[in-house]
Amino acid sequence: MRFSTPDLCDAHPDKVRVLQPMFNSYGGRKIFGGRIVTVKCFEDNSLVKDNVGRPGQGCVLVVDGGGSLRRALLGDMLAESAVKNGWAGLLIYGCIRDVDIIGQLDLGVQALATIPVKTEKRGIGDYLVPVTFGGVTFNPGEYVYADNNGVIVSSEALELPT
Repeated sequence: MRFSTPDLCDAHPDKVRVLQPMFNSYGGRKIFGGRIVTVKCFEDNSLVKDNVGRPGQGCVLVVDGGGSLRRALLGDMLAESAVKNGWAGLLIYGCIRDVDIIGQLDLGVQALATIPVKTEKRGIGDYLVPVTFGGVTFNPGEYVYADNNGVIVSSEALELPT
């Protein structure tokens, strides 16, 4: 996938919503995008685990972790499962851990920060619901594009003019 979010913003100014600057890039894939799949959870990554264990088909899992900085919603084992199952990447409004290993994987991962503490598994959360953070609502089935410049969302797939 070859694009830059600045070029997409320039080419489609009326079709993109821009996330406020908040994420750090941790994955080995620095440019990623795809159809949005959402999970809403708080300090419980049960639904993250369930989803990365399913075929991702080039989609991006957008995880609304409520901005918690107390528990990691993604670690190396779940990230490896995401790669194995064809996910393009994950955007996590929360923390991750095992960043040295995640940085070596062919997976886009952006999150707020890192913390070494895992979550409890209580099976609590919502799947395929609109989630809002950073001034943007992420709707399942829309498209997200992420690189080191930022994150943008569109209701349709975007292409750069040739």
